[in-house]
Amino acid sequence: MGLSTHVLDTMHGTPAAGMAVALYTTQGGQATLVRRFELNADGRAGAALYGDGELKAGTYRLVFDVAAYFRKRGVELPDPPFLDQVALDFGIAAPGQHYHVPLLCSPWSYSTYRGS
Repeated sequence: MGLSTHVLDTMHGTPAAGMAVALYTTQGGQATLVRRFELNADGRAGAALYGDGELKAGTYRLVFDVAAYFRKRGVELPDPPFLDQVALDFGIAAPGQHYHVPLLCSPWSYSTYRGS
């Protein structure tokens, strides 16, 4: 069923359009880049990161470029920023199911969960 992501900017109450994101597979402490992308106007990757039948059991990492996004929005951040890049490591145990990994973030906090 695939893998998708969505980011909401809780500081402005909007989708995080334009945020840069990188997707990695991970194994034994090593990360291998799968792809980089920018979120669309809805704060989504656009297409599924992995489509039907492509997702494999294993461990993955999404890295969200939070500080660059907020700077681009005109938010004045300290140097170094409190949150720069947010990395979420997660596991896929049942690749036949859909995994949605949302991020809610501000320059000072973030949360995530397994969505639908």
